[in-house]
Amino acid sequence: MSAPALEFLIPGDLQAATGGYGYDRRMLAGLRELGWQVSVHALDASFPQPSRAALAHAAGVLERLPDQALVLVDGLALGAMPAVVAAHATRLHLLALVHHPLAAESGLPPDLQQSLAQSERLALQSVRQVVVTSRATQLALAHYGVEPARVAVVEPGTQPAPLAHGPPGDAPELLCVATLTPRKGHDLLFAALAALLPQRWHLTCVGSLTRSPQTVARLRAQLRDHALEARVTLAGEVAADALERHYRAASLFVLATRLEGYGMAVAEALAHGLPVVSTRVGAIAALVARAGLLVEPGDEPALRAALRRALGEPGLLGQLAREAAVVRASLSGWPQACARLSQVLAATAPAAGAAAMR
Repeated sequence: MSAPALEFLIPGDLQAATGGYGYDRRMLAGLRELGWQVSVHALDASFPQPSRAALAHAAGVLERLPDQALVLVDGLALGAMPAVVAAHATRLHLLALVHHPLAAESGLPPDLQQSLAQSERLALQSVRQVVVTSRATQLALAHYGVEPARVAVVEPGTQPAPLAHGPPGDAPELLCVATLTPRKGHDLLFAALAALLPQRWHLTCVGSLTRSPQTVARLRAQLRDHALEARVTLAGEVAADALERHYRAASLFVLATRLEGYGMAVAEALAHGLPVVSTRVGAIAALVARAGLLVEPGDEPALRAALRRALGEPGLLGQLAREAAVVRASLSGWPQACARLSQVLAATAPAAGAAAMR
Protein backbone atom coordinates (compact mmCIF):
# COMPACT_ATOMS: atom_id res chain seq x y z
CA MET A 1 0.00 0.00 0.00
CA SER A 2 1.46 3.36 -1.03
CA ALA A 3 2.37 5.99 1.50
CA PRO A 4 -0.18 8.79 1.96
CA ALA A 5 0.84 11.99 0.23
CA LEU A 6 0.65 15.59 1.44
CA GLU A 7 1.45 18.82 -0.38
CA PHE A 8 2.62 21.44 2.14
CA LEU A 9 2.67 25.07 0.96
CA ILE A 10 4.83 27.39 3.09
CA PRO A 11 5.71 31.03 2.33
CA GLY A 12 9.12 32.51 3.03
CA ASP A 13 12.10 30.79 4.61
CA LEU A 14 11.21 27.50 6.29
CA GLN A 15 14.44 27.73 8.29
CA ALA A 16 13.54 31.10 9.83
CA ALA A 17 13.90 31.16 13.62
CA THR A 18 10.27 31.82 14.57
CA GLY A 19 7.77 29.70 16.44
CA GLY A 20 5.53 29.31 13.40
CA TYR A 21 8.29 28.06 11.13
CA GLY A 22 9.64 25.90 13.95
CA TYR A 23 6.22 24.26 14.22
CA ASP A 24 6.13 23.69 10.45
CA ARG A 25 9.60 22.10 10.48
CA ARG A 26 8.75 19.79 13.36
CA MET A 27 5.50 18.68 11.76
CA LEU A 28 7.18 18.12 8.42
CA ALA A 29 9.83 15.88 9.96
CA GLY A 30 7.34 14.07 12.19
CA LEU A 31 4.88 13.32 9.40
CA ARG A 32 7.65 11.85 7.28
CA GLU A 33 8.69 9.63 10.18
CA LEU A 34 5.07 8.45 10.39
CA GLY A 35 5.10 7.37 6.76
CA TRP A 36 3.72 10.40 5.00
CA GLN A 37 5.20 11.40 1.66
CA VAL A 38 5.36 15.17 2.14
CA SER A 39 6.28 17.55 -0.68
CA VAL A 40 7.11 21.10 0.39
CA HIS A 41 6.27 23.95 -1.97
CA ALA A 42 7.98 27.24 -1.15
CA LEU A 43 5.87 30.33 -1.75
CA ASP A 44 7.12 33.89 -1.96
CA ALA A 45 8.31 35.68 1.18
CA SER A 46 6.07 38.70 0.48
CA PHE A 47 3.08 36.94 2.08
CA PRO A 48 0.87 37.98 3.86
CA GLN A 49 1.08 41.07 1.64
CA PRO A 50 1.85 39.25 -1.60
CA SER A 51 2.98 40.89 -4.80
CA ARG A 52 1.19 40.07 -8.05
CA ALA A 53 4.07 37.82 -8.98
CA ALA A 54 3.75 35.99 -5.63
CA LEU A 55 0.03 35.37 -6.21
CA ALA A 56 0.68 34.18 -9.74
CA HIS A 57 3.36 31.80 -8.51
CA ALA A 58 1.07 30.41 -5.79
CA ALA A 59 -1.69 29.91 -8.35
CA GLY A 60 0.74 28.02 -10.55
CA VAL A 61 1.78 25.75 -7.67
CA LEU A 62 -1.83 24.79 -6.98
CA GLU A 63 -2.67 24.36 -10.66
CA ARG A 64 0.13 21.82 -11.06
CA LEU A 65 -1.10 19.62 -8.21
CA PRO A 66 -3.07 16.53 -9.24
CA ASP A 67 -6.81 16.31 -8.72
CA GLN A 68 -7.86 15.24 -5.21
CA ALA A 69 -4.42 16.00 -3.75
CA LEU A 70 -4.31 16.61 -0.01
CA VAL A 71 -2.94 20.13 0.47
CA LEU A 72 -1.97 21.90 3.71
CA VAL A 73 -1.40 25.65 3.31
CA ASP A 74 0.27 27.72 6.02
CA GLY A 75 -2.14 30.47 7.02
CA LEU A 76 0.49 33.16 6.50
CA ALA A 77 -0.16 32.62 2.78
CA LEU A 78 -3.65 31.13 2.63
CA GLY A 79 -5.39 34.06 4.29
CA ALA A 80 -3.93 36.48 1.75
CA MET A 81 -5.02 34.67 -1.42
CA PRO A 82 -8.75 33.88 -1.21
CA ALA A 83 -9.36 33.94 -4.96
CA VAL A 84 -6.42 31.61 -5.62
CA VAL A 85 -7.58 28.94 -3.17
CA ALA A 86 -11.26 29.32 -4.13
CA ALA A 87 -10.37 28.30 -7.69
CA HIS A 88 -9.24 24.89 -6.37
CA ALA A 89 -11.69 24.35 -3.50
CA THR A 90 -13.58 21.51 -5.20
CA ARG A 91 -10.63 19.97 -7.07
CA LEU A 92 -8.23 19.67 -4.12
CA HIS A 93 -8.57 18.60 -0.49
CA LEU A 94 -7.48 21.90 1.07
CA LEU A 95 -6.56 22.44 4.71
CA ALA A 96 -5.33 25.59 6.43
CA LEU A 97 -2.72 25.74 9.17
CA VAL A 98 -3.49 28.91 11.15
CA HIS A 99 -1.07 29.99 13.87
CA HIS A 100 -3.09 33.14 14.55
CA PRO A 101 -5.35 35.37 12.42
CA LEU A 102 -3.40 37.67 10.13
CA ALA A 103 -5.37 40.76 11.13
CA ALA A 104 -4.46 40.22 14.80
CA GLU A 105 -0.80 41.11 14.18
CA SER A 106 0.24 44.18 16.18
CA GLY A 107 1.11 47.47 14.54
CA LEU A 108 -0.97 47.10 11.36
CA PRO A 109 -2.60 50.17 9.83
CA PRO A 110 -6.40 49.97 10.28
CA ASP A 111 -7.09 49.68 6.54
CA LEU A 112 -4.63 46.79 6.16
CA GLN A 113 -6.02 45.11 9.26
CA GLN A 114 -9.55 45.27 7.83
CA SER A 115 -8.37 44.04 4.43
CA LEU A 116 -6.57 41.05 5.94
CA ALA A 117 -9.59 40.12 8.08
CA GLN A 118 -11.89 40.15 5.04
CA SER A 119 -9.37 38.27 2.93
CA GLU A 120 -8.79 35.54 5.53
CA ARG A 121 -12.52 35.13 6.16
CA LEU A 122 -13.05 34.43 2.44
CA ALA A 123 -10.04 32.14 2.16
CA LEU A 124 -11.11 29.98 5.10
CA GLN A 125 -14.42 29.29 3.36
CA SER A 126 -12.54 27.31 0.71
CA VAL A 127 -10.85 24.78 3.00
CA ARG A 128 -12.26 21.53 4.31
CA GLN A 129 -10.42 21.64 7.63
CA VAL A 130 -8.58 24.26 9.65
CA VAL A 131 -5.68 23.25 11.90
CA VAL A 132 -4.85 25.66 14.74
CA THR A 133 -2.16 25.50 17.39
CA SER A 134 -4.24 26.51 20.42
CA ARG A 135 -7.76 26.70 21.82
CA ALA A 136 -7.39 30.48 21.83
CA THR A 137 -6.96 30.53 18.05
CA GLN A 138 -9.87 28.12 17.67
CA LEU A 139 -12.07 30.59 19.55
CA ALA A 140 -10.74 33.52 17.53
CA LEU A 141 -11.75 31.85 14.27
CA ALA A 142 -15.39 31.81 15.35
CA HIS A 143 -15.37 35.50 14.38
CA TYR A 144 -14.31 34.44 10.89
CA GLY A 145 -17.34 32.26 10.34
CA VAL A 146 -15.45 28.97 10.69
CA GLU A 147 -17.66 26.24 12.13
CA PRO A 148 -16.15 24.46 15.15
CA ALA A 149 -16.46 21.11 13.38
CA ARG A 150 -13.95 22.32 10.78
CA VAL A 151 -11.32 23.33 13.36
CA ALA A 152 -8.82 20.86 14.83
CA VAL A 153 -6.45 21.91 17.61
CA VAL A 154 -2.95 20.48 17.23
CA GLU A 155 -0.79 22.03 19.93
CA PRO A 156 3.00 22.07 19.58
CA GLY A 157 5.12 19.59 21.46
CA THR A 158 8.26 20.28 23.44
CA GLN A 159 11.75 18.86 23.24
CA PRO A 160 13.04 17.30 26.48
CA ALA A 161 15.67 19.62 27.93
CA PRO A 162 18.02 19.78 30.93
CA LEU A 163 17.07 21.93 33.89
CA ALA A 164 18.30 25.50 33.88
CA HIS A 165 20.97 26.19 36.47
CA GLY A 166 20.97 29.99 36.44
CA PRO A 167 23.93 32.38 36.31
CA PRO A 168 27.07 31.86 38.40
CA GLY A 169 26.56 35.08 40.40
CA ASP A 170 23.64 36.26 42.50
CA ALA A 171 22.16 38.66 39.92
CA PRO A 172 19.15 37.01 38.20
CA GLU A 173 19.56 36.43 34.47
CA LEU A 174 16.37 37.21 32.54
CA LEU A 175 15.83 35.65 29.12
CA CYS A 176 13.42 36.69 26.37
CA VAL A 177 13.25 34.60 23.19
CA ALA A 178 11.22 36.38 20.52
CA THR A 179 11.71 38.10 17.18
CA LEU A 180 11.91 41.86 17.74
CA THR A 181 8.57 42.89 16.24
CA PRO A 182 5.79 45.07 17.69
CA ARG A 183 3.69 42.05 18.65
CA LYS A 184 6.29 40.63 21.02
CA GLY A 185 6.13 43.60 23.40
CA HIS A 186 9.81 44.30 23.97
CA ASP A 187 8.89 47.98 24.39
CA LEU A 188 6.63 47.12 27.32
CA LEU A 189 9.29 44.88 28.84
CA PHE A 190 11.97 47.58 28.60
CA ALA A 191 9.65 50.20 30.06
CA ALA A 192 8.83 47.93 32.99
CA LEU A 193 12.48 47.14 33.65
CA ALA A 194 13.49 50.80 33.47
CA ALA A 195 11.79 51.32 36.83
CA LEU A 196 13.71 48.41 38.34
CA LEU A 197 17.27 49.62 37.79
CA PRO A 198 18.04 49.64 41.54
CA GLN A 199 17.46 45.87 41.61
CA ARG A 200 20.09 43.43 40.40
CA TRP A 201 19.30 41.74 37.06
CA HIS A 202 20.45 41.35 33.49
CA LEU A 203 18.27 40.66 30.43
CA THR A 204 19.28 38.83 27.25
CA CYS A 205 16.94 39.11 24.27
CA VAL A 206 17.38 36.37 21.67
CA GLY A 207 15.56 36.90 18.38
CA SER A 208 15.90 38.33 14.90
CA LEU A 209 17.04 41.94 14.63
CA THR A 210 16.32 42.11 10.88
CA ARG A 211 12.64 41.20 10.41
CA SER A 212 11.43 44.62 11.64
CA PRO A 213 14.29 47.15 11.43
CA GLN A 214 12.06 50.06 12.49
CA THR A 215 11.07 48.22 15.64
CA VAL A 216 14.71 47.47 16.46
CA ALA A 217 15.68 51.11 15.93
CA ARG A 218 12.95 52.25 18.32
CA LEU A 219 13.96 49.67 20.91
CA ARG A 220 17.64 50.65 20.76
CA ALA A 221 16.62 54.28 21.28
CA GLN A 222 14.47 53.23 24.23
CA LEU A 223 17.42 51.42 25.80
CA ARG A 224 19.60 54.51 25.39
CA ASP A 225 16.96 56.87 26.75
CA HIS A 226 16.42 54.75 29.87
CA ALA A 227 20.09 53.94 30.52
CA LEU A 228 19.45 50.25 29.97
CA GLU A 229 22.16 49.47 27.44
CA ALA A 230 24.46 47.93 30.05
CA ARG A 231 21.64 45.84 31.51
CA VAL A 232 20.05 44.52 28.29
CA THR A 233 21.80 42.48 25.59
CA LEU A 234 20.21 42.18 22.15
CA ALA A 235 21.79 38.92 21.02
CA GLY A 236 19.95 38.55 17.71
CA GLU A 237 19.35 35.11 16.25
CA VAL A 238 21.65 32.43 17.61
CA ALA A 239 22.40 28.83 16.72
CA ALA A 240 20.52 26.05 18.48
CA ASP A 241 23.40 25.16 20.80
CA ALA A 242 23.85 28.81 21.81
CA LEU A 243 20.12 29.15 22.47
CA GLU A 244 20.30 26.08 24.69
CA ARG A 245 23.10 27.71 26.67
CA HIS A 246 20.98 30.83 27.14
CA TYR A 247 18.07 28.78 28.50
CA ARG A 248 20.31 26.86 30.88
CA ALA A 249 21.99 30.02 32.18
CA ALA A 250 18.72 31.86 32.86
CA SER A 251 16.90 32.44 36.15
CA LEU A 252 13.62 33.73 34.73
CA PHE A 253 11.93 33.72 31.32
CA VAL A 254 10.14 36.95 30.36
CA LEU A 255 7.83 37.64 27.43
CA ALA A 256 5.55 40.69 27.23
CA THR A 257 3.85 39.49 24.04
CA ARG A 258 0.64 41.11 22.89
CA LEU A 259 -0.53 38.06 20.91
CA GLU A 260 0.45 34.40 20.54
CA GLY A 261 -1.07 31.54 18.66
CA TYR A 262 0.35 29.21 21.31
CA GLY A 263 3.52 30.40 23.04
CA MET A 264 6.23 27.95 22.00
CA ALA A 265 9.09 29.89 23.59
CA VAL A 266 7.25 29.79 26.91
CA ALA A 267 6.82 26.03 26.57
CA GLU A 268 10.56 25.70 25.86
CA ALA A 269 11.34 27.74 28.95
CA LEU A 270 9.13 25.48 31.07
CA ALA A 271 10.84 22.44 29.53
CA HIS A 272 14.01 23.84 31.12
CA GLY A 273 12.26 24.32 34.46
CA LEU A 274 12.32 28.10 34.17
CA PRO A 275 9.72 30.24 35.93
CA VAL A 276 7.89 32.69 33.66
CA VAL A 277 6.67 36.27 33.71
CA SER A 278 4.42 36.80 30.70
CA THR A 279 0.95 37.69 29.45
CA ARG A 280 -2.37 35.86 29.31
CA VAL A 281 -2.52 35.23 25.57
CA GLY A 282 -2.61 32.09 23.43
CA ALA A 283 -2.02 29.00 25.53
CA ILE A 284 0.37 30.72 27.96
CA ALA A 285 -1.98 30.74 30.96
CA ALA A 286 -2.72 27.03 30.55
CA LEU A 287 0.97 26.24 30.09
CA VAL A 288 2.36 28.26 32.98
CA ALA A 289 -0.24 27.39 35.65
CA ARG A 290 1.45 28.19 38.99
CA ALA A 291 4.96 28.35 37.50
CA GLY A 292 4.94 32.07 36.88
CA LEU A 293 3.29 35.47 37.13
CA LEU A 294 0.97 36.52 34.30
CA VAL A 295 -0.55 39.88 33.42
CA GLU A 296 -2.91 41.16 30.76
CA PRO A 297 -1.28 42.04 27.42
CA GLY A 298 -0.34 45.69 27.12
CA ASP A 299 -0.51 46.36 30.88
CA GLU A 300 2.94 47.80 31.57
CA PRO A 301 2.28 48.75 35.23
CA ALA A 302 1.12 45.20 35.99
CA LEU A 303 4.14 43.79 34.17
CA ARG A 304 6.44 46.04 36.21
CA ALA A 305 4.80 44.89 39.43
CA ALA A 306 5.16 41.23 38.46
CA LEU A 307 8.84 41.68 37.62
CA ARG A 308 9.42 43.58 40.86
CA ARG A 309 7.90 40.67 42.79
CA ALA A 310 9.86 38.03 40.91
CA LEU A 311 13.15 39.88 41.38
CA GLY A 312 12.58 41.24 44.86
CA GLU A 313 10.50 38.87 46.98
CA PRO A 314 12.77 36.47 48.88
CA GLY A 315 12.28 32.88 47.81
CA LEU A 316 9.69 33.61 45.12
CA LEU A 317 11.90 32.67 42.16
CA GLY A 318 12.79 29.39 43.87
CA GLN A 319 9.13 28.63 44.55
CA LEU A 320 8.16 29.36 40.94
CA ALA A 321 11.08 27.26 39.69
CA ARG A 322 9.82 24.29 41.72
CA GLU A 323 6.40 24.70 40.14
CA ALA A 324 8.04 24.94 36.71
CA ALA A 325 9.74 21.60 37.33
CA VAL A 326 6.29 20.10 37.96
CA VAL A 327 4.96 21.56 34.71
CA ARG A 328 8.08 20.35 32.91
CA ALA A 329 7.25 16.76 33.79
CA SER A 330 3.77 17.07 32.29
CA LEU A 331 4.66 18.56 28.90
CA SER A 332 3.87 16.39 25.88
CA GLY A 333 6.45 15.85 23.16
CA TRP A 334 6.60 16.44 19.44
CA PRO A 335 5.87 12.78 18.52
CA GLN A 336 2.43 13.13 20.14
CA ALA A 337 1.80 16.43 18.33
CA CYS A 338 2.80 14.94 14.98
CA ALA A 339 0.60 11.89 15.56
CA ARG A 340 -2.34 14.21 16.24
CA LEU A 341 -1.78 16.12 12.99
CA SER A 342 -1.43 12.82 11.13
CA GLN A 343 -4.86 11.77 12.40
CA VAL A 344 -6.41 15.06 11.30
CA LEU A 345 -4.87 14.78 7.85
CA ALA A 346 -5.91 11.17 7.43
CA ALA A 347 -9.51 12.04 8.32
CA THR A 348 -9.52 14.72 5.61
CA ALA A 349 -7.56 12.79 3.01
CA PRO A 350 -9.04 11.16 -0.10
CA ALA A 351 -10.22 7.61 0.55
CA ALA A 352 -7.01 5.98 -0.64
CA GLY A 353 -4.82 8.11 1.61
CA ALA A 354 -7.04 7.61 4.62
CA ALA A 355 -7.04 3.86 4.08
CA ALA A 356 -3.25 3.86 3.93
CA MET A 357 -3.09 5.33 7.43
CA ARG A 358 -5.27 2.59 8.97
